[in-house]
Amino acid sequence: MSVYEGSVRFALLGPVRAWRGEQELNLGSPQQRAVLVALLLRRGRPVTLAELLDAVWGEDLPTAAVSVLRTYVSRLRKVLESGLDTPGSERVVVSVADGYLTRIPEDALDLAVFEQRVAEAKKLRAADRVSAAAELLHTALDGWQGAALAGVPGPLAESERARLSEERLTALEARLDADVERGHHGEVIAELLSLTGTHPLREGLCRLLMLALYRSGRQAEALKAYHRTRSILVAELGVDPSAPLQDLHDRILAADASLDSGPPPRTDPPAEALPPVPAHPTRPAQLPADLPTFVGRHAELDRSRALLPGNGSPAAVVISAIGGMGGIGKTTLAVHWAHEIADRFPDGQLYINLHGFDPTGSVVTPEEAIRFFLDALGVPPMQIPAGLDAQAALYRSMLVERRVLILLDNARDTDQVRPLLPGSPGCLVIVTSRNQLTGLVVGEGAHSVSLDQLSSAEAHDLLARRLGIERLVAEPLATDEIIRQCARLPLALAIVAAHAIAHAGFPLSAIAKELADSHGSLDAFAGGDNITTDLRAVFSWSYKALSAPAARMFRLLGLHSGPDISAPAAAGLTGLTLREAGGLLVELTRAHLLTQRFPGRYALHDLLRVYAAERVHAEETPQERDRAVERLLAWYLHTADAAYRQLTPHRPRIPLEPLPAACRPLEFTTHEEVLNWCETERANLVSAVHQAAASGQPGIAWRLSAVLWGFFYLRSHLHDWLDTAQTGLSAALAAHDRRGEAHGLADTATALRVSGRFDEAIDHFHRALAAFEEIGDTTAAAVTVGNLGDSFLQVGQLYKAVEYFHRALVLHRSIDSAWGQGITLTNLGDAYQRLGRYDEALNCLGQALTILRASDNHWVAGIALDILGTVHHRLHRPDDAVDHYHQALEAHRKVGNRWAEGHTLSNLGDVQLAAEPEAARASWQQALAIFSEFNHPDAKMILERLGRLEDDTLGSGTRGAAYGQPV
Repeated sequence: MSVYEGSVRFALLGPVRAWRGEQELNLGSPQQRAVLVALLLRRGRPVTLAELLDAVWGEDLPTAAVSVLRTYVSRLRKVLESGLDTPGSERVVVSVADGYLTRIPEDALDLAVFEQRVAEAKKLRAADRVSAAAELLHTALDGWQGAALAGVPGPLAESERARLSEERLTALEARLDADVERGHHGEVIAELLSLTGTHPLREGLCRLLMLALYRSGRQAEALKAYHRTRSILVAELGVDPSAPLQDLHDRILAADASLDSGPPPRTDPPAEALPPVPAHPTRPAQLPADLPTFVGRHAELDRSRALLPGNGSPAAVVISAIGGMGGIGKTTLAVHWAHEIADRFPDGQLYINLHGFDPTGSVVTPEEAIRFFLDALGVPPMQIPAGLDAQAALYRSMLVERRVLILLDNARDTDQVRPLLPGSPGCLVIVTSRNQLTGLVVGEGAHSVSLDQLSSAEAHDLLARRLGIERLVAEPLATDEIIRQCARLPLALAIVAAHAIAHAGFPLSAIAKELADSHGSLDAFAGGDNITTDLRAVFSWSYKALSAPAARMFRLLGLHSGPDISAPAAAGLTGLTLREAGGLLVELTRAHLLTQRFPGRYALHDLLRVYAAERVHAEETPQERDRAVERLLAWYLHTADAAYRQLTPHRPRIPLEPLPAACRPLEFTTHEEVLNWCETERANLVSAVHQAAASGQPGIAWRLSAVLWGFFYLRSHLHDWLDTAQTGLSAALAAHDRRGEAHGLADTATALRVSGRFDEAIDHFHRALAAFEEIGDTTAAAVTVGNLGDSFLQVGQLYKAVEYFHRALVLHRSIDSAWGQGITLTNLGDAYQRLGRYDEALNCLGQALTILRASDNHWVAGIALDILGTVHHRLHRPDDAVDHYHQALEAHRKVGNRWAEGHTLSNLGDVQLAAEPEAARASWQQALAIFSEFNHPDAKMILERLGRLEDDTLGSGTRGAAYGQPV
């Protein structure tokens, strides 16, 4: 893609600069440039005011900081958008919600060009095209004009400078490596000498220098370079060089013939002749934090380390299966080892807790796990296929030629793990499980590592790390007794240590006696786990040390079915204020009875979840348990409803039951805030629908599913959408709730239609319509009739679609629903234009626009304007078509409807092609940028149009119906 005429190009790799054509633009003060940098670095995604303020000033905000910031944005717009009258141009800085974003072509930013070239060079190198990769890296690095973001102040610029400097150094190291490999070793020695002096701890540079010197006949200097690096590492870090560097030193010392230069470099075809490399998937970094007090497990770590080659990437998929009983430290060991070797897997780390032994039964299915990983790898939800086999194939394809570390925690069995294994070499999979996973060892060649209890010395080290060696030395007998009572189990020792820290004045002998006096058994360990000590004794002892409110919260957490819980949700569960709940969560975390996985999000270890469930059933009455579950589920429902009102402000509301006492749902102010909350809570919301259905709360089950559709629709979480809709429908049917049944049928139908299962959707819509008519809900019936029309439109039954749109229009007029009339007339106009009945289409769309504009429904108005543009194009009225497409673009941009904007730009290019080919090119390039951003399948179509730019016989695109939404 080329930068279209009149657009602005930007430079961040050096001083921050901008040009229009050959004219450099004045970007203003350093702080104003910092604002621009924050927007450009987000690559077309919104940046909130709060983020911009932090990027420019951090905590030292000036007086009237928001006003000053808005002034900077206004000035930037004036400078950057002075050419808006140029055909094909568009706004560079756009207001969205409570912030801004920039819209520029990908190759208008030097950083994007650099990263694309580096990514393409990596592909070339993987294909053994070393010369082409080296030349492309030379070109990429030539784009740097000094230190990135030079002269720009603020916390963001400071942190990004460090990140970009590392990216440049990594690319430089790759370029030097390619130069040495293709026989240019003599030419890079001076550069490597300078770089190793500047970066003396970077062993990769030392390796290249040693190899270049040796191949140039300077063996003594190569050995001297090694000893210089070794001296620095020992003096500054207290470590020896890595095994690969030591191995190279030994081979040079032995004059190993295999180190000599290879054959003369091949003449690869120029990189420019190759097709552009697609953007790399996102580089995930999902590993949980390493435990700072990790001790022991030396033998197990050595066995694990031996699985990987000394120089990094394995030649095949390596699987390490770490087994052992609950609480033995499987996850701790796996996470520790993963952090130790993470730098050897530069394409990222994936992590998921499969909840194989979750006491609530909410085991993660392979489909859920793969969708989670595909999302982390940057695959848009709408691109994830249906069915496990297709999802697994896409997942494996995403990992081809990538070096990714994958940690599958707490697996139940081999069947749960097998679909999550990569199909190509270079990746490492670490699996933890209480089962032995024999099938994985036999069928996939997994390497088994079994964990037993810590040795006495390791258990002693664990307590010393947490309590201090002085305290243990003072009471050696008590220390030994604590270790014996805890059976050298890491989880038990951690809990005891937490209690001892909280009561620093207690002698260890008193703690040991209290442990010895506890009695009972933990049923979860019956039948197979080999442990002689009762964990319930440890848990109960720690539990009894809690304050009464914290103990109540702990046991009530045993009622929560989701994988983790937020502080506001915990407040809803317990009926406390957020401040009260937050204090209790801190107390539980300090007692090691709760883990804070991420800021503000908490989880129970599986064994502690068992214990919490035991306590809540033993100490709370059935009535109080029911009230707590109702509070929690109502909190999720009413908070999701608040999100629903933000995401779909024009939609009819779902009637809700009143809130229980002391239940305080969240409120939202921005679209982005809502989407972030929904995405973070998605697993809990899906779980809540199932828990409501299972716990005798069918009204919450179908209502929660109904209010979630807007989020599922926007983010294309089709699997979760259909799952929750069907669960809500089943709950309503079981409770003989006819209203819930009607909504459940409509929700399920819409999810089926969006999934492309039109016959099933039409059947469910007909059943929903009968139910809504029976209960007298005319509004919902009107929407359902319109949805039937849309379903027939999608399968090409245009006359039937027209029939149902007319029926829907009559119903919406009978209840005076302006929203319903506007969207139905828009869809009816679309059906008419597909039938070639253009006069009727123009009439319907004109009426629709009048209604939509009166109700400020810009979203549907943009679609109506786009369809009008298509009608005028087909009537050979290019000026009218262009005018309507431009109006549609304005409406789309006003509501941030990016996909619709891309479609309209595509259609606009079709009209412009005959008279203004360059304007068509500009429109299609903008459409391509949008579709590429979302990995939309229409990107391929736009690429084909750009490739056939001289062909003026292209037909105009068609629009999807605007209805397409559930009741």
